[in-house]
Order: sequence, then C-alpha cells, then structure tokens
Amino acid sequence: MSIERVDTIVVGGGQAGLAMSEHLGMAGVPHLVLERHRIADRWRTARWDSLVANGPAWHDRFPGMEFPGAHPDSFPGKESVADYFVSYAEMIAAPVRCGVDVTSVERMAGQPGFMVRTSAGNFEAMNVVAATGPFQVPVIPQIVPQRAGIIQLHSNDYRNPGQLPEGAVLVVGAGSSGGQIADELLRAGRRVHLSVGPHERPPRAYRGRDFCWWLGVLGKWDLETKQPGTEHVTIAVSGARGGQTVDFRRLAAEGMHLVGSTVTYDQGKVLFANDLADNIALGDASYRSLLDEADAYIARFGLDLPPEPDARIVRPDPNCVTDPVRELDLAATGITSIVWATGFATDYSWLKVDAFDTMGKPRHQRGVSSEPGIYFLGLPWQSRRGSAFIWGVWHDAKHLADRISTQRRYTDYDTSARRAVRHAS
Repeated sequence: MSIERVDTIVVGGGQAGLAMSEHLGMAGVPHLVLERHRIADRWRTARWDSLVANGPAWHDRFPGMEFPGAHPDSFPGKESVADYFVSYAEMIAAPVRCGVDVTSVERMAGQPGFMVRTSAGNFEAMNVVAATGPFQVPVIPQIVPQRAGIIQLHSNDYRNPGQLPEGAVLVVGAGSSGGQIADELLRAGRRVHLSVGPHERPPRAYRGRDFCWWLGVLGKWDLETKQPGTEHVTIAVSGARGGQTVDFRRLAAEGMHLVGSTVTYDQGKVLFANDLADNIALGDASYRSLLDEADAYIARFGLDLPPEPDARIVRPDPNCVTDPVRELDLAATGITSIVWATGFATDYSWLKVDAFDTMGKPRHQRGVSSEPGIYFLGLPWQSRRGSAFIWGVWHDAKHLADRISTQRRYTDYDTSARRAVRHAS
C-alpha cells in the first residue's frame, strides 16, 4: 500500500480539529484532518439527551459563523452544536476524512517527519497536531465494587432518567454535568442524592449580562495562570431550561439530598467526607466575588445596568448541610444506580514520541510540544482560562498555525539553499 505524504496531520475532527484546519488553510499549510468517527461525534454520542451548551449562542461559537436560527442569548442543544460544526467544516472546506482511526505516530529514523499509522493506511507528515481534546477516557473512581449489585455509569454514558432502573440515584460530582443530571433526575420524580465536592459557582447572569460576558470584560477568560489550589475545581453552571444560576440550597429545598465528597465504600454503605458545608461555602465565595467585581466594574465605567439586589439573597442552609449525613446504606435508602460525573482522563498512547512528563501529561508551551513537530490543541489552560472552550480553542489554533507556518518557511529556505548549491556545482 502506498504511503500518502502531507505536511500536517490533525488528529480529531471536533471543535479543536476544525479550528486548526481553518487557520492552517488560511496560512496555506497543506493538511488533513483525520477523525475516528464523524465530525463533532462526541456531541451526538457521548452526551445526555437534554444537554445544551453552557454558554449562550453569541459566545460559544467560532468568530466566522453564528448559530443559524438561534437567538444570541439562547443555549443551543447538543445536536445544534454538532450541526454547527458540520456546517462550519463545509464553509471552510476543511479536508476532513471521517472513519479513520489513528493508531500510532512515531518519528521516522534518519529523516524529518513522522510515520502516522491509521486504519486507512499510513501517512508521512512533517507535523502532527493532537486535537483530541481533554474528554477522552471517562474516569470512574474505584470506590463502589461491582459486587455491590447496583447500576454504575459515567455521565458520558448517561442519556435520560428512563435509562436508569426504578429507585433512588446517587450522583457523584456537582460540576456542570453532575448538577444538570441530578436536577433532571429530580424533576423526573427520582429521589436524588448529590455528592458535592469543591466547586466554583458563578451566577448564570447578573444585572442583565451573562456570566460569560462578565468573565470577558473582567479579563478572567484571558487569565494565563491558575490560582493555587484551583487546578481541578469544577464550575457549577448550566444553560438548561433557558439558563439559571445553580443553587444547591434551592435544589435541597426542592427535595434533593446533598452529601459531601464521596470517599469510600464499606459493607453496602457509601461514606462521605465531612466537607459539604465547606464546599458550599467555597461556591458561595466565588459567586459573591464575581458579583462584587461586576458591581465595581459598573460603578467604574458608569454603565446603565439595573441593580439586582435579589442576587445577594441567600437561602437558609438546609438540614442536609447543617446536619450532614456521612454515609448512605444503598439498600436501606433504595439507591439502585450511581451516576459518576467525575471527569475524564486523556489517552495519548497512540503518540509514541518524547512529548510527555513522568505523569503522562503533555510537555508543551501554549500547545507547542517539547517534541519538534508535535502540537497539542484543546487542553484546559493551554494558554489561558478559556482555552478549552469553543471560542478559546479557535484562538489557540491560530497560534499553532502561525508556528507551523513559520517553521515551514525555514524548512523551505533550507531546501532551496541545498538545491542552489547542487545546481551551482
């Protein structure tokens, strides 16, 4: 089988891969995008049915195209988001090949470039961009053994309440995914226990502006350095039902039972840390901080945005916070299923290059790898706080395309110089 040669191969046909393709195309870099399934496939197949974007349509998009037919302040559903990326790929004429699984990438011996082995044959490429994103391998902590006799699934595999057996549900993780899934289950009439860990809890909107706007004008999307202790803190925010501020006290008042971080399992019981009140307080602090900064910004620039005193009203702590339950007997409480909203790990086992630290994490500077010719795109905090978001990955892709284009100019000069020497001789 012949080997196809291309300057740059982009692995992944989601938001990162398409952003990369657009900028490579504008820079005149020949490239291919290889996608294992179909464009933006995970939006369709690895999300629950009712999922909507966490940011409004005016914000969570690429600069070159708006969401067709969507109100700017609405929150597009997952199918609309996937359709958006398919249309975007068509608009920029992205050279995407679907159904191609990249199995390995290795540097070629004695010559520049990489051998890229795939399910559709082999390629040689000078550059490879890993645009597979951070949500690759669902992580379920090894806490509750399978012998416990209940259904356990990751949020990646959750679709709707009807998927779960009758009975109560324990949802572990109170970030965007866990909070929305727990709320949906509660509204479906289920008894829901929600394990709440450390989190940030911004207002969905404040004084007439979405929190995405506030993070923008306050410069928080462009923060380049994570604050100590916040590397793994999740954000509890939701665009569901038109977008509402996540309020765990309200959820408790509506019947949800809150518990602390899930710690271990023992003889039919799930045990929790005594940190629920602290975690709720941490979320409250982040909420109040954004309100304070927003008020100060409005006063400083004299903006005509209406006051919103009700935003500072705090409900009383429910009993589950003041008198927390430290363990749940699964049988006694009727819990028949657990949904683990506990995040994802990356899988770069196919990248057989010297680009990772001892923990298996990419070594890079703004996505430019320590291995020349290898690039990463779509990583959290790749260059700033907004890097893993749709608009953020678009800007990071431009930086990588500029670097690749610059390297090509040096390579082209070297090739031209060697040809000139041979011609002169």
